[in-house]
Amino acid sequence: MKGLASLGGLVYSTEHGRMCPDCRQAQAQCVCKLAVLPQGDGIVRVSRETKGRGGKAVTLVKGVLLDAPALAQLGKQLKAACGSGGTVKEGVIEVQGDHVERVLEALQKLGHRVKRAGG
Repeated sequence: MKGLASLGGLVYSTEHGRMCPDCRQAQAQCVCKLAVLPQGDGIVRVSRETKGRGGKAVTLVKGVLLDAPALAQLGKQLKAACGSGGTVKEGVIEVQGDHVERVLEALQKLGHRVKRAGG
């Protein structure tokens, strides 16, 4: 019989929650995936997109030079400012609905350099 390590490792613990399968630490204390800031020109780009969403508009925020927890917090602030839902996926904040102008204003108030991207 093979050991537990060959099955892929621990991914959840009732005591600590989600676990990193590589270093076997709680995700909050994960040491193998240290926060790496994304690279970019420092300009946040805000656009509207409908592709692949059944015709529904989504406001996208790209190019924010923050680590994952800070990006999630910014996403939460933007969703609250727009009064809608959304998510943060792969370094991109998605806010449900066409809220480009509101997001531009909110980011400028927070001190970010912002450009409107797309049409």
